[in-house]
Amino acid sequence: MASVGLQITAFIIGLIGLCGTIAATLLPNWKVHADPGANIITAVTQMQGLWMDCTWYSTGMISCTVRYSILSLPVYIQTARTTTVLSCILSGLGICIAIVGMKCTRLGGDCRTKSIIAFAGGTCFVLAGISGLVSVGWYMKEIISSFLDPSVPASGKHEPGGAVYIGFISVGLHFLAGAVFCASCTKKQQDEWDSHPKKSIQPSAQQPENNNAGYNLQDYV
Repeated sequence: MASVGLQITAFIIGLIGLCGTIAATLLPNWKVHADPGANIITAVTQMQGLWMDCTWYSTGMISCTVRYSILSLPVYIQTARTTTVLSCILSGLGICIAIVGMKCTRLGGDCRTKSIIAFAGGTCFVLAGISGLVSVGWYMKEIISSFLDPSVPASGKHEPGGAVYIGFISVGLHFLAGAVFCASCTKKQQDEWDSHPKKSIQPSAQQPENNNAGYNLQDYV
């Protein structure tokens, strides 16, 4: 089973991944388009997110418009909304389960039960990473495809924003935390599997010796 320090580190990594996923879900800069305009006074930066579109002016003013209609959105944005929210839910569930399965807590019962619970928490982290990867991966693909499409005008082309990169980092953190907690149960099962054959071999190895000793005494009689 993984050490206490390693589990605590994985728990902190998973918690950071949860915070990053929530931040990426709420940030409006999933894709960004900068329009310099005729001069610096008219320069604007257009940002589009999953829930709102914002425009930042060089004067410091920001105006945002919330996207209320779901059916009017493209399919990849609807999917990104669903998968990011699902990733947040799975990550939060993994945090709660991991607390019970960690060796430093007094919850969950004996070591075998805690290892199974830790494996369940790690599975939630891995599923959260997969859900987040679907959202940021598909969104990034759409941005690149639109940017490389010659039929799309320059005013309609965008570049990946900071929220997408935060999402990718959160995906990696979820996979890392999930791997550590899943390895907790795998290591425990491997130790038990290695210990059983040794216990079963010892009696069988002693029995032939006793039989041989009995035959030797009879021969002398």
